[in-house]
Amino acid sequence: MNTKTEQICQRILENCSRVIVGKEAIITRLLITFLCGGHVLLEDIPGTGKTMLLRAFARTVGGSFKRIQFTPDLLPSDITGINYYNQKTGEFEFREGPLFANVVLADEINRATPRTQSALLEAMAERQVSVDGITKRLEEPFIVMATENPLESFGTFPLPEAQLDRFFMRLTLGYMTREDEISVMAGPDRDEILSELTAAVTPGELEDIRQACDKVTVSEDCRAYIMDIVQATREDSRILAGVSTRGSIALYKAAKAKAALEGRSFVIPEDIRDLAADVLAHRLTVSGTGSAERTGEYFRRLLAEIPVPMEGQA
Repeated sequence: MNTKTEQICQRILENCSRVIVGKEAIITRLLITFLCGGHVLLEDIPGTGKTMLLRAFARTVGGSFKRIQFTPDLLPSDITGINYYNQKTGEFEFREGPLFANVVLADEINRATPRTQSALLEAMAERQVSVDGITKRLEEPFIVMATENPLESFGTFPLPEAQLDRFFMRLTLGYMTREDEISVMAGPDRDEILSELTAAVTPGELEDIRQACDKVTVSEDCRAYIMDIVQATREDSRILAGVSTRGSIALYKAAKAKAALEGRSFVIPEDIRDLAADVLAHRLTVSGTGSAERTGEYFRRLLAEIPVPMEGQA
């Protein structure tokens, strides 16, 4: 048991929960993605606290935060930065774009053209941007949380499967419970709480958590369980494109991180089953399903049919 890792995780949850009430499970998944070096796609309606969540998370981990509002006229240079001529020095200088931050919110990513989406994809996959043929590294740590509005499709450019596969998890924040929303309405202003929020962890503590994640062991039965899930998506007749190897690796890493955050040095099957839909469902192409919600429901039904190894075996 690693109680120190549990305590650090609890501090992060409590700090973010001062701003985002009743969403501990989503905050935990965001932390897991962050520790694994991945990115999150958040599909939800406006006004549920997506921006507030990421701003609170950035402050909690002590990182810089930038928000990009994606629109059809947004150019790649608007997010990567540009080389401009400085008349005082007589030389070209690079002006960094909003991608040069630790935590980046890509709001309504599907409203940008494929050209701008591809510039974001390079940043997500390679931790770098290319400007006028010159490659520039991005700050570490680096996480992108992209949002989509599921209710609007007019004037949007759907993300291709290859780009969806680059997202470590796909999450939905959802509405608060009745009690939580009443407490938020009657409580202090969220912006005031956010302005007072300070870092809950140090860079050294984050590195300690990452090392704890790396040391978590995964039994042969748990590895086989991951492959059973992945193989099922590849053999199902309704699924046109199953989970890629990138997806199986992501689920493996996520399960290790979840175990570490709960103070365990080993993965149990429940870790895998709990995270499977968030990590894998958006990587599928299912015939006859017109939304991410329906694809997720189909995946969960498929997951329920796969035998779970006994804990004694795992």
